[in-house]
Amino acid sequence: MLLTSIDPFVQEFERQFDRAIRQVSGAGSGTGMPMDGVRRADDVVLRFDLPGIDPGSIEVTVDRGVLSVTARREEEFGEDERAFVRERPMGSFTRRVYLSEHLDSEGIDAAYDNGVLAVRIPVLEKARPRKVAVQRTGDGRKAIKS
Repeated sequence: MLLTSIDPFVQEFERQFDRAIRQVSGAGSGTGMPMDGVRRADDVVLRFDLPGIDPGSIEVTVDRGVLSVTARREEEFGEDERAFVRERPMGSFTRRVYLSEHLDSEGIDAAYDNGVLAVRIPVLEKARPRKVAVQRTGDGRKAIKS
């Protein structure tokens, strides 16, 4: 597994706690930073939805196997404006993803386009799929001896 969690029970508690806080505070129904992850042959790509975020406020850091994405959305109301509906969450958002030892944390790169932050994490050579040659013996004996 390329993305791992340290303690699934703690993560589930955090999800339930975050959901309860969002319900109490009246914030939107998302996490503030929804994520999709895809595995390709040579890398893993994580895509974070960050609409309306100033690209200069985005920080991507890696520390001891934990990838952290932090972004900030500021209030957009003018002096002569008064909000009567406020469903878009404002403030600072952070998302942490635990990386497996099979990923190259030194080779991570990130790009922000059209409200989506894409973080590409290379898979280490030793963890990449490879083809194993099958030897053929002509006399029907076992090719591999134990």
